[in-house]
Parts: sequence; structure tokens; C-alpha cells
Amino acid sequence: MNTQTWVRYGQMQLDREYIPPVPDRLRWGFWDGVGPDADVLGPIRGRRVLAVGSGPGHQAVHLARDHGALVDAVELSPTQHQRAVQHFGQVPGVRFVNADVVEHLDAAEAYDAAYAIGTLACNDPHYLLPALRDGLGDGARLVFSALHTNLHGHGPCSALTPRQEMIRVLGQEPIPVQMWVLTPQLWEDVLVDYRFRVEGIDLLHAPEADNPVVVQLIRARRTSST
Repeated sequence: MNTQTWVRYGQMQLDREYIPPVPDRLRWGFWDGVGPDADVLGPIRGRRVLAVGSGPGHQAVHLARDHGALVDAVELSPTQHQRAVQHFGQVPGVRFVNADVVEHLDAAEAYDAAYAIGTLACNDPHYLLPALRDGLGDGARLVFSALHTNLHGHGPCSALTPRQEMIRVLGQEPIPVQMWVLTPQLWEDVLVDYRFRVEGIDLLHAPEADNPVVVQLIRARRTSST
């Protein structure tokens, strides 16, 4: 549904020659220093971690470089993948994969953890969550961020349907994107349906008091298959 959106976004950033710097800690929302770092994924040194929709790859590089994870950074958009490979393709511990994450998981060995920064909510949960359930080992953590309240103060939906949001790029027209902006309870319900146990949902607020944007950070664990 959103493939062309991310192709267009990646091409805009290629044209601008923009690549975000590798962060000192994971950036779950739109602000530095808001939310936890890699400890929320559990022990990942020397372990296989899946990045769902890894974009330009800077967050995956942080996990490999600073935390010793072995990261498969899977990105559907070829332009986003191109950005990652151009800038970070030689970084040890990161493998950049241009693929649909569901198709990738169908052939991959089970992962020890998975994370998604804003990207899981750009996919139909009924499409993506079964693949993550089958592609993670028993007890593996799935941690992801998702929009809760947008720039206009529009909060989450109580129905499992997508709505249009906008991706904003400096100096460019906003790009429409279909996004699942769900209440915390609805996220928990759909995760439980696919055999994940939700361990916590935190609301991450913008540091500026006049900024209405809120991001959910959802921490779940794949339950045993037995």
C-alpha cells in the first residue's frame, strides 16, 4: 500500500544527499533523548536482531556498532535501501536487505529480537504480525513505536483500519502515507491475537509543551509455541 510513498521519500533524500547521523541512542520518535535505548530489546550482543523497515540504516548501525548486535536491516523501498548501502554498507555487523519483510522472514532463521521505528504501523497488522510471530524465537522481544497523536492533535482510532497521515520533508510538499494509528488497547488486542504478550506501552511526548505529537512505544514478547 505504501511502497511508492517510501520510494518517493527515499528519492527526495537521495536528491538532497541527506543521511541522518548515527545516533548515540535509539530515536523512537521525532526527538533525541526521548525513550529508552537498546536495553529495551534485551541482551543483543552477538545476537540476531531484525530491523523492520530500516530506512537509511543509521539506527541499525547504532545497534551493531555500540551494542554488538548482528542486525538484518530489511527495507522494502529501493531508494531507502540505496541510501543505507551508500553510507553504511561496509559497517560490520549490519546486513542491508532490500525486500518485503514478510517474504524475508519466510526464508530466514528465527531472530532473537525485532524492532521497528514508526514503520510497523505503516503495514496492515494482519499481514505483518503473523510473519513476525513465525520469524521470532520463543520469548524474543518485539519493540516498536507508532504514532498516537499527530501534529493536529488527532488521536488514535479504536478501529483496526488505516488512515492518511503526512510525511514532512524540509522544503518539499508533504507525502501522504497510509498508517494504522491505533489505541494502545487495540494494539494490545491484535498483538495478543498473534501470540505476543504485551509487557508495556509507554507514551512518548514531545519535549516542547506546545507540540501535541505523541508516540507510543510498545514492548511485546513472542510467547512460546508449545
